[in-house]
Amino acid sequence: MKLTLDLHDIYNRGGDIDRALRGIIAEAVDKKAPLVEIIPGKGSGALKKRVLRFLDQPEIKSQYHRVEKDSKNFGRVFVHFRWK
Repeated sequence: MKLTLDLHDIYNRGGDIDRALRGIIAEAVDKKAPLVEIIPGKGSGALKKRVLRFLDQPEIKSQYHRVEKDSKNFGRVFVHFRWK
């Protein structure tokens, strides 16, 4: 199961972005999803940087296994979870 979050619609609303990111991480933890795909888009890169900074926060970082930046598509970030 893969969860997907597309940030194109809320790219310019900071509070909504954080809420959406927290929501998708919480949903992945609840459903024990192995993968979350976050799509910040290919623009200037500012939204992708914001997503990566969000994922680097200690309380968020403790919930997932690793982050992968898609080498074929600059506008995607994968968050991998490991469940026991």
